[in-house]
Amino acid sequence: MLVLLPPSEGKASPGRGAPLDTGSLSLPGLAPARAAVLDELVELCSADGEKAREVLGLSEGLRGEIAKNAALRTAPARPAGEIYTGVLYDALGLAELDAAAKRRAARSLLVFSGLWGAVGIGDRIPSYRCSMGVRLPGLGPLAAHWRPHMAQVMPEAAGAGLVLDLRSSAYAAAWKRKGEAAERTASVRVLHSQLVDGVEKRSVVSHFNKATKGRIVRDLLVAGAAPEGPAELVEALRDLGYTVEAEAPLRGGKPWSVDVVVTEIH
Repeated sequence: MLVLLPPSEGKASPGRGAPLDTGSLSLPGLAPARAAVLDELVELCSADGEKAREVLGLSEGLRGEIAKNAALRTAPARPAGEIYTGVLYDALGLAELDAAAKRRAARSLLVFSGLWGAVGIGDRIPSYRCSMGVRLPGLGPLAAHWRPHMAQVMPEAAGAGLVLDLRSSAYAAAWKRKGEAAERTASVRVLHSQLVDGVEKRSVVSHFNKATKGRIVRDLLVAGAAPEGPAELVEALRDLGYTVEAEAPLRGGKPWSVDVVVTEIH
């Protein structure tokens, strides 16, 4: 099972550590594409702070992120699982996993990124600010930049097994499984169910959606679940106590849609 995660906007700033070694990152086939984004981002943030703020879509209060990007090559780096913070990663709680679950996380979790394309949870990276929705002046939209490169490396990374896709739409645009392999992909949505005047209403709540996805990954890792396909994933989630509704694709070459329905927000 390969689990695709979004990054977090907020990131921890490591106080110390060796700088980035791009040659040590997972998916080495992405190295040239990573170098192109890193070079342009560092140059932009070093040369023109106001233009960088506009390109990156940062508020005045986040101006400090520009200096952080300018120093990416020399900044301390830590494992991606420590750099990414926020609701999903808090719920996932990588630091509190037992040794066996941590090993499963290292093998199965891949975080998509506007700067790196995708990294393993143990890859050492510095804190940065560059979402997949950014359009760099030279490279253009990052999702489009990454798409052909991800198409080269991801089929091998995904193999013939289940891909559990928990990415937001901006990051999903960088790579989608094609053909028959797409049928072994499950895209998960979290729905909040509540009664309004005696009628059930369902909605997607962003904050809770992320927290539930983090708990789903944590529970699968702790349980040692290894579903081979979407149908087995549905059964594994039900065994873990989740209310799940799933639809197999009506025609070939499409992923499964899996809804996890919750009645409480926490």
